[in-house]
Amino acid sequence: MDSTTIEIPSELFAPAESSSYSGVFELPELVAGPDVYAFAEPLAWNVIVSNTGDALLVSGTVTGLATTACARCLDPIEVDFQGDIEGYFLIGEAETPEDMDEDEFERLDDSNTIDLVPLMKAALLVDTPLVPLCRDDCKGICPDCGANLNEGDCGCASKREAERLAEAEAANPFAALKNLTFDE
Repeated sequence: MDSTTIEIPSELFAPAESSSYSGVFELPELVAGPDVYAFAEPLAWNVIVSNTGDALLVSGTVTGLATTACARCLDPIEVDFQGDIEGYFLIGEAETPEDMDEDEFERLDDSNTIDLVPLMKAALLVDTPLVPLCRDDCKGICPDCGANLNEGDCGCASKREAERLAEAEAANPFAALKNLTFDE
């Protein structure tokens, strides 16, 4: 057995029994949409497995520190993960709960083991930031020259604004009236 697989002891099949487990989990990287989170250290996890009568409820946390790129300026940032592990495993031929969808539970296999890897990955994915940022007011990079705008203004924005105003003035049909002089 590896450190992420729990072998359920026979005493845990008695109703209202529970047991706690903990360990570490090696996950080199986690891909969430366009973002890749790299874990330099193993993730720590702890869970409590409780017998609810017809099922085993797995609940706990997985924690770790990952690095990824800021979505705006592409600088490396650290993200502290603290995901909530949740799983519901029906024992034997227990009836499917009416108030649960099929994707909300699994059946405990004949080997009486629970693999925590899918539960931990799901917990980490839920805990990923929607948009990873180095800071809330990150200015990003210049779309023209690629300079990091957090480090200073590159001048491209004012140049673009001047060009836009010149184009707007040239396209204005009344622009010729600007140079018109009137005799008094």
